[in-house]
Formats: sequence, C-alpha cells, structure tokens
Amino acid sequence: MAVFLPQRWVRPLVAVLRSQNVHRSLQNGVPRDVLLFQHERGRFFAILGLFCAGQGIFWTSLAVAALSRPPIRVPAEAPNGGSLDLRSALWRYGLAVGCGTMGVLVLGAGLLYSLRSVRSVVLLAGGQRVTLTTYAPFGLGTSFTVPLTQVSCMAHRGEVPAMLPLKVKGRRFYFLLDKAGHFPNTQLFDNTVGAYRSL
Repeated sequence: MAVFLPQRWVRPLVAVLRSQNVHRSLQNGVPRDVLLFQHERGRFFAILGLFCAGQGIFWTSLAVAALSRPPIRVPAEAPNGGSLDLRSALWRYGLAVGCGTMGVLVLGAGLLYSLRSVRSVVLLAGGQRVTLTTYAPFGLGTSFTVPLTQVSCMAHRGEVPAMLPLKVKGRRFYFLLDKAGHFPNTQLFDNTVGAYRSL
C-alpha cells in the first residue's frame, strides 16, 4: 500500500537526504592518494647545493687567512715605539667578519631556498591531510604531512607569474610551488591546497 506524504513534507526531507549525501561524498570523495603538484628539478638543486658549499668553503678560507696573517709591526723609531698598528688589526678583523658573514649568508640562502621549494604535493586518501615534499639540500628531498586545514595558498594560480606561495601553519616562511611544474588535477588543487584559509 503506497503512502503519500504532503508536498510540504517531501521537499525538506529530500533536502536533508541530499545534504547528507553531499557531506558523505565530500568525506569519501578522495578514495586514494592524489598527486596535485609535481616539479622535478633534482639536478638543479644538487648543483645549487654544491655551489653553496663551495662558496661557504671559499669565504671561510678567506676569513681564516685574514685572521692568520701576522700583524704588522711599526718600526721602532715610530712615535708609539713599535707597537702593533691598530688600523691593520681592525682591517684584518673587519675583513674576517665580512668574509664569514658572506659565507653564512650564501649557505643560509641556498639551504632556505632548497627547503622551501616544493617537489610534490599529494592529497592523502580521505582528503583531510596533505603531504608536501621539498628538495632539501643537494636535492635529497624531505617530506612532511599536515592537516589540509593548516595549509593556505596566498594567491591563485592565475595571479602569480612564476612562484605560488603556500603558507603552512606553525612554519616560518612560505613554501614555493614553481608554476612551471605539473598540476595533474587543477580543479581539485584549487579546491583543496590552492584555497585561501585564515591561519
């Protein structure tokens, strides 16, 4: 025997059922891990690591050479009676500090750029967590997994010319996605990792 419900009861019931189905489909919409971004530049980052290491060694050796140079003695007939020339010592220490600072800056910049350049982004099954893989020094690669709600894209893909900045809660500096990389699923990327969130 068929039961007929009034029209005013049917519409709210259908709306509730649809909303539950949509919620369930969003939770189970990613049945497996999905690659959202990939950019392979391991050779470049290996060369960058070697360059930064070479620069660090070069500037450190200059600093050591500046410090190990014997001090210049002023002749005995000088007014201050053969003491060390203060200007020479200041110049040597200043040169050593400058060379050491330059080496640290080059090494730090190369290390930071390698650690913040993203090799791949994978949305894990279930759609609640994302794994980011960066190049790390010498292109060796390192990865970490965070909840999707802790990732915010600071600009849309169409708004930036070269690098897409990605902010991860609890980590300083931005992660950089090179737009020359491959986005296998642009729509899913824009709706998940590529969305702006207030962190």
